[in-house]
Amino acid sequence: MQVQAHAMIEAPIGLVWQVLTDYERLPRFIPGISKSVIRDRRGTTLLLEQSGEARFLFFSFPIDVTLEVTESAPRWVASRAVSGNVRRMTGRYELTDEPAQRVMLRYTGLIEPDFRLPPLVGVAALRSTVAEQFTAMVAEIERRAAGER
Repeated sequence: MQVQAHAMIEAPIGLVWQVLTDYERLPRFIPGISKSVIRDRRGTTLLLEQSGEARFLFFSFPIDVTLEVTESAPRWVASRAVSGNVRRMTGRYELTDEPAQRVMLRYTGLIEPDFRLPPLVGVAALRSTVAEQFTAMVAEIERRAAGER
């Protein structure tokens, strides 16, 4: 399943970058993520272990993954699964400066679970979870930006 999302955010690009890369605090503000721990960091690349679940209605699907994350501050963050219960998982956040302290935040991702999902419900759960998580990321950026004003 491929997903895309974007949002125009009124915040300095440095603040947007700070929230995107606040990996170990993600469980505090991103629904569906229960654990997010940096296991190793070498320069602009890190290994990030995450656990959580995709939810839809009363269905829940566990996701446990180790991501290789590459950063190019403050322009993009890309990740790919290197182990876990996904066959394939990639994601990329891109930040573009806009006038008047605004940032266009774009996300593209692909997820292919390594477990069976019920038709329709599984796809709906993954889409719903990604949309909810992107919305929560934007909300946290906006919350922190409002606190700086």
